[in-house]
Amino acid sequence: MAKLKVSCIQLTSSPDMDENMKAAAALIREAAGQGAQFILTPENTDQMRRYVKDRVATSGDMRAHKPIAFFAALAKELGVWLLIGSLGVRVSDEKLANRSFLFSPAGAIVQTYDKIHMFDVTLSRTEFYRESAEFKPGTKAALADMEGVKLGMGICYDLRFPHLWRDMAKAGAQILTVPAAFTMPTGRAHWEVLLRARAIETGSFVLAAAQTGEHEGGRQTWGHSMIISPWGEILAAMEREIGIITAEIDLNEVEETRASIPALQHDRDYEIKI
Repeated sequence: MAKLKVSCIQLTSSPDMDENMKAAAALIREAAGQGAQFILTPENTDQMRRYVKDRVATSGDMRAHKPIAFFAALAKELGVWLLIGSLGVRVSDEKLANRSFLFSPAGAIVQTYDKIHMFDVTLSRTEFYRESAEFKPGTKAALADMEGVKLGMGICYDLRFPHLWRDMAKAGAQILTVPAAFTMPTGRAHWEVLLRARAIETGSFVLAAAQTGEHEGGRQTWGHSMIISPWGEILAAMEREIGIITAEIDLNEVEETRASIPALQHDRDYEIKI
């Protein structure tokens, strides 16, 4: 398919998994009703909790985590490609995988991706995060084929590691997906800059669906979901409201941009002099 209508969903996930599924489904239905063929939701679509133990206790494995079957059925019902930005899937008694799921219009799981880079940072004396306490890091990048369209899948903090996205683009990715839950300080300073840089560096479309608003324990997320062209232009964007953005993208622009500036072909070996 040369042209594709895409939507990003912006949510405020809570600890209530059932309510989050209901809220996401309503927006996914709305996007499908607008003609979207590919729909992306944010990181932590199933739930956002303050305490690790609570999230692990309420999450299941691949066979038992109920949002998996729920969203598979929804993709099939609506006949859309649906990328659930991430769900917390239990992989041990103490840890989850922060896992993206791509569902086909038939409701099949086409690809999964486990977040590789853990957000272990200290932003201030009162704001710090240790994702490695909750999640087991992934070890493999993931590409998916969507009726001839190649997706490169990442999650949130992965955005800060340009080699990941460059490698996926060199492997054929035309669209890069960035479901996220950026903090307020990092979102305000870095979110748009990083998204546009990844699009420009790789000559790819970037789709970024974000968490927004206030969550359990007072955590604030930045929102500002975006759809960005291979030239780095913002095709659609939100601020901090809950809702949907939609754009029609032309995959021919990827080939044209990469032909104009073939940076993916211009890597050279080098040494660092000290």
